[in-house]
Amino acid sequence: MTGEALERILITVKTYPTLSAKYGETVCTAGLREDGSWVRIYPVPFRGLESEEQYKKYDWVECKLVRRSNDHRPESYSPDYREGFTQVDHLGTSGRWRARRHLLLKDGMVFRVIGSLIEDAKSNVRSLAIFKPTKIIEFTWEVDEPEWDARKLAAMRARHNQLDLFDEVSWRDRIFKVIPKLPYNFYYRFTDADGRESRLIILDWEIGALYWNCRRSSANDSEALEKVKRKYWDDFMKSDLHFYLGTTQLFHQMAPNPWVIIGVLPIPFDRQSVIDL
Repeated sequence: MTGEALERILITVKTYPTLSAKYGETVCTAGLREDGSWVRIYPVPFRGLESEEQYKKYDWVECKLVRRSNDHRPESYSPDYREGFTQVDHLGTSGRWRARRHLLLKDGMVFRVIGSLIEDAKSNVRSLAIFKPTKIIEFTWEVDEPEWDARKLAAMRARHNQLDLFDEVSWRDRIFKVIPKLPYNFYYRFTDADGRESRLIILDWEIGALYWNCRRSSANDSEALEKVKRKYWDDFMKSDLHFYLGTTQLFHQMAPNPWVIIGVLPIPFDRQSVIDL
C-alpha cells in the first residue's frame, strides 16, 4: 500500500497511551481490512484528534495509510494526518456477535499454539494475531512505576513548546496532554494447545480505563484491583475468551516470546456451536 487511496479498517485494538519523545502521547491502534488482513496504525495522537475522529473499538473507519519506513513489521503503517479518520460504520453485537464472529473467527484467523506465532515473529511473517488459549490459569498484576519517566516527559514538553510534535498536523490543536501512568501491570497466565504455559502482559486501553474508573469508586488500591479482577477473571471467564496479540517493535525478532496481549475478545458462547453463515 502506498497511502494514495482511502482504506476501510475495522478498529479492534487501542493500546493504553504511551509517551514518545518524538511523537508525544501516542496510541497504537490495530485493525482489519475487509479482506481480513491486519493493519497496525502508529503513531496516533488519539486524545488530540477532533471528537468526531476519536474512533471506538469495532468502528469501521476510513483513512489513508503510509507504510512505516522505520518499522519492518509487515502490518505497520502510519496514518496520513492531513486526511484524519472518518467513522463510516460500526460492527455491533446483535445475534451473539454474529457479524464479529463472521470476520474475526473465520478459518485461518485464530491461532492456538504460541510456538508457531513466535516462529512467525522471528521470521517476520506476522506481528498481529487472534489467539485462543486452551486454559487460562490466572489473572494477576504487579506494581509498576507510578509516574512517567521525567526525562522523556521533559523532552516531550520541550518539543511541544517548539511545535515539533506531529509537524504534519499543524492545523490540529496543540494542547500538551499526558494521560496518568498506570501504576500496575496486568497479566494473563495460560496454556496453549500444545500445553505450553505463557504469562503475557495486557496493554489494552480498556484495562487502564477500567482501573482508573475502579480507583475513583474505591476506598483504596486493593479494592480497585479486585474490581478489575472481577471483570477480567470472573466475568470474562464466562465467555469464549480470545486474545488480540501483537509484538513490540523493539523485541519483535529478538525476545524468546515477543508477543503481548493488546486486547481481549470476550465472545459470548455460541449455543448452536456451529455458526450458520
